[in-house]
Amino acid sequence: MDKRIYLCLAHMSGKEQGFIKEAFDTNWVVPLGPNVNAFEDELKHFVGQDKEVVALSAGTAAIHLGLIQLGVGAGDEVICQSFTFCASANPVAYQGAKPVFIDSEEDTWNMDPVLLEEAIKDRIAKTGKKPKAILPVHLYGMPARIDEICAIAAKYEIPVLEDAAEALGSEFNGRKCGTFGTFGVLSFNGNKMITTSGGGALIVPDESTKKQTMFYATQAREPFPHYQHEKIGYNYRMSNICAGIGRGQMTVLDEHIAHHRHVHALYENAFEGVDGITLKSNPDGRFNANYWLSTILIDPVKTGTNYDEVRRKLDEQGIETRPLWKPMHLQPVYATNPCYVNGVSERLFNMGLCIPAGPWVTDEDVAYIVEQIKACCKG
Repeated sequence: MDKRIYLCLAHMSGKEQGFIKEAFDTNWVVPLGPNVNAFEDELKHFVGQDKEVVALSAGTAAIHLGLIQLGVGAGDEVICQSFTFCASANPVAYQGAKPVFIDSEEDTWNMDPVLLEEAIKDRIAKTGKKPKAILPVHLYGMPARIDEICAIAAKYEIPVLEDAAEALGSEFNGRKCGTFGTFGVLSFNGNKMITTSGGGALIVPDESTKKQTMFYATQAREPFPHYQHEKIGYNYRMSNICAGIGRGQMTVLDEHIAHHRHVHALYENAFEGVDGITLKSNPDGRFNANYWLSTILIDPVKTGTNYDEVRRKLDEQGIETRPLWKPMHLQPVYATNPCYVNGVSERLFNMGLCIPAGPWVTDEDVAYIVEQIKACCKG
């Protein structure tokens, strides 16, 4: 195959240039501006639940501002999901706090509610105080068991900061991911469901929290004619140019989500009955993943190969894949952090691959990808 098939390549609607041109024509090329306001409004209506949304420079910035507003500081502990990207845990460290890592359960590959409660009890016993926040992730767009996680959080009166960076449009029980916690996080990185080139957003409970988030995101400048600062602030606002891209992307968001689900359905059909290849799908009717990336597990015994051999062979055939996340509790930077593990994420890491699912992936591409994966398997 001549062309390379990428995991999730950005796809423009064609309307982005109009919003960007408008920003240039009106000289709104700075952070804040009409595109930012409109983008936030469109996101607010998309996620629902009477939430407010603040557009920011990155999903990582959104996590950081969420932690700040939950009062996370030096010496605190925050319960984090181990099986995910480092951007979930790193902002905890920015605050001088300590991530405590929780392993995954089999159904969703996300934070295990049983281990979560065990960890809370153990941290209270060991440190004499509760963790300051719980930070679950909806990995690869698959909703976590967020009802159980939120119930445990409520029981111990610990706030939830919900990382939905990969889950824009995913739903649990008909409700959008990112709206269950006190705060929710979205990402618009170049490979996400929609992009603003970089960028992210914090979903917040109300207008006053939105104002407070904007205050921290604009260097915590007090309302004086001169520059007055009484708190530490950050330069985290989204530019009006990037928000213009986001507005154009919002016009194709539903289309993108539908395409990812369509591609996943094609994979589901193609891998049915293939011994040793397991595609990750919704566990039951409550879960409605956006399938940001489709993911497979490769059983080395049944297939006679392993995920890394498959990855290398697919790369030679022009197909981009990626290993599943290496769990945070196995990362050198967090080697000494407390962790509560059951072996699930480590096993997944040693068996799994992300395979292409983005808007540019055609039905013919899926057939070719499946053909090449099957060719890697012996028997």
